[in-house]
Amino acid sequence: MSKLLLFVALTWLTGSPIIAIIVLIVIFYVLERRFIGLSPSVVKPLKRVRKLSKLRQELRLSPHQTTAKLEMARLWMEQRKYTQAHEYLLQISEVMKDSAEVQAELGICELKLGHLQQGEQSLLQALELNPRVKYGEPYLRLAEAWADQDPHTSIAYLKQFQIVNSSSCEAYYRLGQLYHRLGSKAEAREAYRATVELYRGLPRYKRRFERRWVVLARIKGLA
Repeated sequence: MSKLLLFVALTWLTGSPIIAIIVLIVIFYVLERRFIGLSPSVVKPLKRVRKLSKLRQELRLSPHQTTAKLEMARLWMEQRKYTQAHEYLLQISEVMKDSAEVQAELGICELKLGHLQQGEQSLLQALELNPRVKYGEPYLRLAEAWADQDPHTSIAYLKQFQIVNSSSCEAYYRLGQLYHRLGSKAEAREAYRATVELYRGLPRYKRRFERRWVVLARIKGLA
């Protein structure tokens, strides 16, 4: 009812139902991005392109600048251009051999490129350097990588991630997905329920980053 009243009010203000619909879509998009975050950002890609252009210029002037290469690699990863990111990370890893973060990002790229064994080795090496590197993300990425080939190994990695990052709703949601894939429907429902329960206990500042997994868990739970 409130949405209908809002539509009527916007139509009266704009003088056009089409413009009113466009305004409504923009409002709902902004609210969804602010409070849930399932829809893609329209601003982030533009910022990324500008940043990449600036970094290319920096590297043309100073080709051996490790910090710029690392930033560039991370931006390539955000764009899912893992081949380009991997080339930079290989160069950086030669200079920063003791960096757990660089090793972890190298391993993630290797997994995304389909090099499962190599990626697993790099990520485990990163965890040896720092067991809490990237808040346990290597365990999560390993769980994703093994999900199709060996769901039991995937679950083992996911449980390790839960130990390192006990406030992650994503971990419980993905655990539910894996149990569902294994045909363990009761365990999947319990994992989705745990996602919601964990979210309720989180401080308000952290809920913004975990809300999307709760929404997905509720949808899966109903299904």
